[in-house]
Amino acid sequence: MKSNIKITVITVTFRAEAVLKRTLDSVLAQTYDNVEHLIVDGASTDGTLALANAYKQASEQAANGHEVVIVSEPDNGLYDAMNKGLHMATGHYLVFLNAGDTLHSPDTLRKVAEAADQEVMPAVVYGDTDVVDNEGRLLGKRHLRPPETLSWRSFRQGMTVCHQAFYALTDIARHTDYDLAYRYSADVDWCIRVMKEGERQKRPMANTHLTLVDYLKEGQTTLHHRDSLKERYRVMCHHYGTPSTILMHVWFAFRQLLRKLS
Repeated sequence: MKSNIKITVITVTFRAEAVLKRTLDSVLAQTYDNVEHLIVDGASTDGTLALANAYKQASEQAANGHEVVIVSEPDNGLYDAMNKGLHMATGHYLVFLNAGDTLHSPDTLRKVAEAADQEVMPAVVYGDTDVVDNEGRLLGKRHLRPPETLSWRSFRQGMTVCHQAFYALTDIARHTDYDLAYRYSADVDWCIRVMKEGERQKRPMANTHLTLVDYLKEGQTTLHHRDSLKERYRVMCHHYGTPSTILMHVWFAFRQLLRKLS
């Protein structure tokens, strides 16, 4: 399918040789044509770049003809590299697909483009997430599920839409850098700010009602779970106020206790 809606997929890598190929294969397999794939690498010294270059060559020879751009240079961490991707993107929408994560099916980007094709372009196109292990095996649905109608207030309940299932309008996203003061939770803050700007512009949020991504469980926030939770608390206080955030965390703790007792 050829459409006027161009989608930029951004994959940030650093020594990702072990898990990158399945991510690249999932983008290569997309039936949708109008795709830009940016691979922003942090000067990896393993086989990451060899995989990326082989993928670029395969994309050039494929029928769908995706545009692949590879940049490899030192950076100041994950979110600095993601900011580079933001400012390189030329698509109407962009999504971050981490090394190890995969697009759920070959028609995922086509479905996203169809959902975005509205008279007023949505600020965000979003969907659900499956969680997979390090071998790509399905573990189940992500615990937090996307709401029927998304707004920036939805994240008061937690990050109800996975970052990799959150397609942001590039015209908003490129003016909303990731805050480098956060090491593990800048994605939560970024998504909220993108949605706030979308609301200010009176743009809708488009629910695809589809699973969009298979998310690799062992990410940075999983490996640094405690630090990530502390940062998320700071983000929530900033956007929703301290009293509201405290009450919500009391409810989270109570709900978790009930789940253990049931």
